[in-house]
Amino acid sequence: MTIQTRMRRLPVSAALSALLVASPFAVVFAQDAPLASTAGDAALKWGGCPDFMPKGCEIAVLHGDPAKDNADVFFKVPANAVIPRHWHTSAERMVLVAGELRVTYDGHPTAVLKPGTYAYGPARMPHSATCGAAGPCVLFIAFESPVDAVAGGPPPK
Repeated sequence: MTIQTRMRRLPVSAALSALLVASPFAVVFAQDAPLASTAGDAALKWGGCPDFMPKGCEIAVLHGDPAKDNADVFFKVPANAVIPRHWHTSAERMVLVAGELRVTYDGHPTAVLKPGTYAYGPARMPHSATCGAAGPCVLFIAFESPVDAVAGGPPPK
């Protein structure tokens, strides 16, 4: 690419940037405040889990509305908790924050998650998990679709 071609493209990039700043997209960016949180943050509001989940299970919404697309949550279960077979309408993008979690998706080998481990769970794929004995398991989960958990599996076609 010649210098003249690069110079002709620069004003187009600048114009596009100015258009985005002056558009309705700017309102979305301005309304969406940055945030940082830890699982131990006293400001988190922990709530209950579906009835089929183990006693002591809690969920805290970190970002978004769990009834809408793209919500992020912390999911916490006590040490030695067994999370029964279930599935979600949404794919899950997860990072284990604390504990050690063994997760088994139907037809796949068990994955052992340790703090900092990323895991992906496909939508509608049944799975179960067990939290290790060392302490509670806290899992960050980013859902693409509204947050749900359906006991058993597989989901109806």
